[in-house]
Amino acid sequence: MAAGIDHELHATGGGEGRQLIEQDFRTEIGRRQIEQPVPDQQLQLGVEREDLPQLGADSEGWIQSGRGVLRYVGDEPSTQMGELAEAGCIAFSHADRPLVDTQLLLRAMQYAATFGHRVWLRPQDPHLAKGGVAHDGEVATRLGLAGIPSFAETIALAAILELVRATRARVHVCRLSTAGAVEMMRRAKQEGLPVSCDVAIHHLHLCDMDLGYFDSHCRLEPPLRSQRDRDALARGLAEGAVDCLCSDHAPVDEDGKHLPFAEAEPGATGLELLLPLTLKWGAAYKLPLAATLARITSDPARILGVATGRIATGAPADLALFDPGAAVRVTAESLKSQGKNTPFLGYELAGRVRYTVVAGNVVYEA
Repeated sequence: MAAGIDHELHATGGGEGRQLIEQDFRTEIGRRQIEQPVPDQQLQLGVEREDLPQLGADSEGWIQSGRGVLRYVGDEPSTQMGELAEAGCIAFSHADRPLVDTQLLLRAMQYAATFGHRVWLRPQDPHLAKGGVAHDGEVATRLGLAGIPSFAETIALAAILELVRATRARVHVCRLSTAGAVEMMRRAKQEGLPVSCDVAIHHLHLCDMDLGYFDSHCRLEPPLRSQRDRDALARGLAEGAVDCLCSDHAPVDEDGKHLPFAEAEPGATGLELLLPLTLKWGAAYKLPLAATLARITSDPARILGVATGRIATGAPADLALFDPGAAVRVTAESLKSQGKNTPFLGYELAGRVRYTVVAGNVVYEA
């Protein structure tokens, strides 16, 4: 397969860089949040160099694409978007900071539309989601957990789509979690709006029932939703209403997870599991292997407007050779990430990377 492209990756250094090598996710897009307007072009964009270890002679080529996205947060969105775009920034977003000021968002989208910049947004109404830690349903009620209703996502998405209609800005909607949002995106595409969207791999296989008795490994943002939502996300991805998959890789240390569910830090390691879980989803929907792999290679590349994620004459020779039948048991010891937390601990998943090729050179061999 061609090098994978992960739209949602929060690299923390240490083992994270080695994961990129082993899984061959060359074009990784970070979720670094900048709390203040960027002072100059010297700021590293997206995944900063110090976030990844020295990976040898090929490290420069490996992380170059990953430096392409800045999650911009500031009060005047137009002040530096142009300069940052010239410096290599290929998209702008609010990261996980709540979208409260829709007038500011309107100005940012107007400016982005004028100059052809991409905007990445995650739909969640901060007021409706305030204090919530789980999907607002029967499971949360039984466990006594504060819920986040599905309409916290759909109301925010409705506002985003109205702004797209007004501005024609190119918007990618991140990490959908509800059936309602999938249908809204389906209709928006039928309408011809310049929008795309992704879903996190955890949300294709898990639902709020998997919280069990307060399993903090399942404390995620957005929260795991109902079985109906899970099935709608998986079906929407197969049908094209959802464009691509992401790992939503957000490793958390043991101290952050060994807490009561409501106090635990949200997030899970996902990069190492993205390929086998994608294969599991594709097999469930009886999709051809090429179509399955496209959701983590050529489809996200198309959204980003980059030349990677494909095998073709003249394309970058960045490849992963994997055995789709080789089983991998997910254990804390087998994970290379600094964070060993994942809801899939103990699972046996098919799909093991045997070789990683970067720029035509073998850089990893299992």
